[in-house]
Amino acid sequence: MVLLKIKFTQQRRVHLAQGLWLLSWTAVIWGAIIFCLGVYLKMELLRRDEVMDNTEIHVVPNILMIVGLASIGTNWVASCVCQDSLDATRFPRWKVLLLGWFAVAAVLCCLLISVVALSFTLQGRLEESLKVGLRNGIRFYKDTDVPGRCYQKETIDRLQMEFRCCGNNNFKDWFEVQWVSSRYLNFTSKDVKDRIRSNVDGRYLLDGVPFSCCNPSSPRPCLRYTLTDNNAHFNYEYQSEELNLYSRGCRQALTDYYMELMNSTGPGVLSVILIQMSVLLGMRYLQTAVEGIMALEDPEGESDGFLLEKGVKETMEDLKVKALIMLQFWLVDPIATEGSSEDADLEKAEKEASPTPAS
Repeated sequence: MVLLKIKFTQQRRVHLAQGLWLLSWTAVIWGAIIFCLGVYLKMELLRRDEVMDNTEIHVVPNILMIVGLASIGTNWVASCVCQDSLDATRFPRWKVLLLGWFAVAAVLCCLLISVVALSFTLQGRLEESLKVGLRNGIRFYKDTDVPGRCYQKETIDRLQMEFRCCGNNNFKDWFEVQWVSSRYLNFTSKDVKDRIRSNVDGRYLLDGVPFSCCNPSSPRPCLRYTLTDNNAHFNYEYQSEELNLYSRGCRQALTDYYMELMNSTGPGVLSVILIQMSVLLGMRYLQTAVEGIMALEDPEGESDGFLLEKGVKETMEDLKVKALIMLQFWLVDPIATEGSSEDADLEKAEKEASPTPAS
């Protein structure tokens, strides 16, 4: 049972080869774009690596880079096949390699689909990673003299200013940690002593935030300390006042940023999927049409192009047999090799043991 059989004249075969050649180079260009998108996303993730608890989300840019390079390679090969399909003397050299090409192209399409799926399914993992990473970053904000955490303060400050955010969930997260280093606390001050004694863990807690939480677009000068005390500032009410701080938490800001980046790759990936599927199907028609005309030994005659010569089950069995045949070229029988080496050693020993004939 032949599936989706089409009659091809010489002119139609030429047009098919030319169209596939153009489509292959289009896919090469899109593959380069996908690779560049993967590199950019990877770099952006590495820039914020200190505020992430794990690197599970890196699987998306990694697949994008692999798929981009694979797309460039497979479609370059497809363009070469299209050129050689017009010459009956040059096409046969691709006959064996095309089986591997179809397998790689099919895997490539599956990987592209997985990228789209992962971009949506990993959002929860990304949020959890940022939640833990930002919580640790805020906790270690004060450790500017601790090896391995020296730049944590700078990282958090730059992050809050760049993404116009404050804290993990909101600015109140800063009220729960000691973000001022003990090096800069005057322990002879009554206020410092009282704050430390009032805390069970002996931490110096403030109802204040770092300078990087201040919103420069606010008309009022930045209020950073005693934010919960209505009497500490003139014409100020903590519950109803629109604070001149960033209201959005950094976890939400970073999640939105990275999800926007990954979702922006969606149209490009879907375009590559459509192009790659078109090249895959077109190459199958071209292969069968050219092989049919070679069997007829009539370059200008008609030939049949089809997707599957037999049913799906029979085709899978044939592919399995062909794959095993191809593997035989790469496998060496260790027992036969060992046996041949032992025979050679035995023959050599017999020659040495035999007496040398007298001259």
